[in-house]
Amino acid sequence: MSKALISANRVVTGPAGQLIADGSVLVDSGVIAAVGPTVELDASVAAQVPRVRCPGATVMPGLIDCHVHLAFDAGPDPVSAVIDADRHGLSTAMADRAQQLLASGVTTVRDLGDRDGLAVALRASIDSGAVIGPRIVAATTPLTSHGGHCGFLGGEVGTDDAIRAQIARNAAAGADLIKVMASGGALTPGGPRMWEPQFTADQLRLIVREAARHGLAVAAHAHGTETIAQCVDAGVRTIEHCSWRSEEGVVYDPAITRRIVDNDVSVCRCVSGDWQLFLKQMGPERAQRMTEVIQEMRAAGVRFIAGTDAGVPGARFGDYVGMLEFFASLGFSNAEMVDSATVSAAHALGLTDTGVLAPGMRADLIVVDGDPLTELDALRRIRYVFTAGRPALRPDNG
Repeated sequence: MSKALISANRVVTGPAGQLIADGSVLVDSGVIAAVGPTVELDASVAAQVPRVRCPGATVMPGLIDCHVHLAFDAGPDPVSAVIDADRHGLSTAMADRAQQLLASGVTTVRDLGDRDGLAVALRASIDSGAVIGPRIVAATTPLTSHGGHCGFLGGEVGTDDAIRAQIARNAAAGADLIKVMASGGALTPGGPRMWEPQFTADQLRLIVREAARHGLAVAAHAHGTETIAQCVDAGVRTIEHCSWRSEEGVVYDPAITRRIVDNDVSVCRCVSGDWQLFLKQMGPERAQRMTEVIQEMRAAGVRFIAGTDAGVPGARFGDYVGMLEFFASLGFSNAEMVDSATVSAAHALGLTDTGVLAPGMRADLIVVDGDPLTELDALRRIRYVFTAGRPALRPDNG
């Protein structure tokens, strides 16, 4: 439908839980044309415009998952699954995973590392309407060191010239941003350990400068405390994981956090729905320190954005709310979590046309049964999903 008036018990316009009781959203040609009380919009909108009435429900901005890997299968060995898959089979699987995300209310995903530019190809198919899926913000091939984290995706670089060349290839392939594996990671056996830097401070600054030359921001995978500091100083836009690791354990530095806040760097903790198992595996002391650090960062004013790392082992593509429940366990309010999944996420991704419901914004929105500002589980009860005004999920099609 090109035009529709969607009405519900409440409309969460954002940010910070701002809402309209008994409100409506008028969608016209993929854009939000008006937002306001139903009694006013219903009277002013022509009778022939379709009405979508949702008693007991909430209309809100579509959710944003800031960290996914559509090429990974969330199984115990996603690396082999990517390497061994043929292009057609992997493309089909990625489209299916994108639809799983959409069914969970996610209307925008940021893919932070795939193979052969397949996320860009899927983005084009979705944008053209050939397949149904969320909006995709794609990083294409992540930069890593030789033998480094996720080197199997093809982005190994060792010299300044190689860094420049890989960023240029990514830009030419249609990348929306550059992803750098600034530290090691758990997914690559034999590579640098999670806290070990994969690039020098000068190389990180070069990556940010070269990305900017192509009009692109940088997302940095950074576990190590030293690496986090270097990424902030280099000027990255977002820090993924940000787990403050060292060989001795968690080493948190409030001074670095102050620079994160001052430089408007957003942090994606990349928490999947299996977070309780993850904390158990960490052990009580390390798990407690990790959660304390997140709370200290929150108190310092860090902008947290929602991301599931969907695709890595145990991080399923349909369990967005499971990630939010981790933050709820730390005392984050529902309004904070909704912001991290909408307006704050859009800000971090540089998207100015989504994240809130206001005239002129892209019509990415969801309808959920209940009130997510008082009951987080309401986000699991998806009634409708609209992407750019197109109904992508309805009660009659699941």
